[in-house]
Amino acid sequence: MTIGTPIEPGNLSARWRKARTQAGLDWLRLHDLRHACAPYLLACGASPRTVMKTLGHSQIALTMNTYAHVLPDIERAVVDAVAKKLFG
Repeated sequence: MTIGTPIEPGNLSARWRKARTQAGLDWLRLHDLRHACAPYLLACGASPRTVMKTLGHSQIALTMNTYAHVLPDIERAVVDAVAKKLFG
């Protein structure tokens, strides 16, 4: 494979099957990685707009409606961090 060129879909699928089998994750679909990416980025502090652009969504509402369920945990972590700074 040459860097910077498109990957043949059949080759990508074959490499994914091999990698997930070696990792013992036969149930994991390639598309599942996309759904794991957004909450991870949000938890790492990425802005919703950055997540939107990374996933290729055309509207931020799509991103937030799909992944808003992770925001309460992130908000709780932020509040806890602020409380720790203020009150030790």
